[in-house]
Amino acid sequence: MATATSRHSDRRVSPVFLGIAAIMAVTGWAVWTGFSANLGLAVFLFVTAGWIVSLCLHEYAHARTAHHGGDITIGAKGYLTLNPLKYTHPLLSIVLPVVFVIMGGLGLPGGAVFIEQDRIRSRVKRSLVSAAGPLTNAVCVVLFTAPFWLGALDGVPVPFRFALAFLALLEVSAVILNFLPVPGLDGYGVIEPWLSYKIRRQIQPYAAYGLLAVFACLFFIPEVRDAFFTLVHTVMQGLGIEELETYCGRDLYLFWQEQSAACQDLVSQ
Repeated sequence: MATATSRHSDRRVSPVFLGIAAIMAVTGWAVWTGFSANLGLAVFLFVTAGWIVSLCLHEYAHARTAHHGGDITIGAKGYLTLNPLKYTHPLLSIVLPVVFVIMGGLGLPGGAVFIEQDRIRSRVKRSLVSAAGPLTNAVCVVLFTAPFWLGALDGVPVPFRFALAFLALLEVSAVILNFLPVPGLDGYGVIEPWLSYKIRRQIQPYAAYGLLAVFACLFFIPEVRDAFFTLVHTVMQGLGIEELETYCGRDLYLFWQEQSAACQDLVSQ
């Protein structure tokens, strides 16, 4: 009986996650209805909570796939509860990605759940464990952009439309970044099981610096940053979202900064 209770608790959705989801829902309603004394603050909370929810789902997808792949230690670690405080690096997994959003409107992936790869039964399943996270972000992209590519924007308030566009941009950038074949990122995790032992040993010392290298390239090499965001906006346009919409969404998100006149005019319409 005690064992059954423990197993059930290992899978019970965390109140922490439910609280974050509730913030997303309430502030999304406030943005939609205009029921907020500070629209920018409501957009900030809505987008930030939505982004954290997607990060939790990303890590949950890794954990759930690993659990089915053979790592039976996942449940005891709390990874199946969607609680971000259970991750191996809560600071990297939650705080740092939010800081990157504030700094540059970039959906940079954070830390990860700790998976015992030796327990995963095959190379295919190891690749699937790594792919599960960014594929979850891809599902979020489909959901957040659906009103745009379905042409279902009639009646959608402009501020909510802009906020959703910016949230979608974060998800698109997260998918692209996560699938980069860089050590430390999920893209490398997809191909790593298929590399020789010798190559994996040679790359291993640099894995901890992969995310830092990506960050440095994006923020300090203008050509790389421009090429990346050109790709992101090309994908966004293909999904029916114009660059102006994501720009105004970020403009609203950074509510402590002065809002551009163009975005103010659009929001007030």
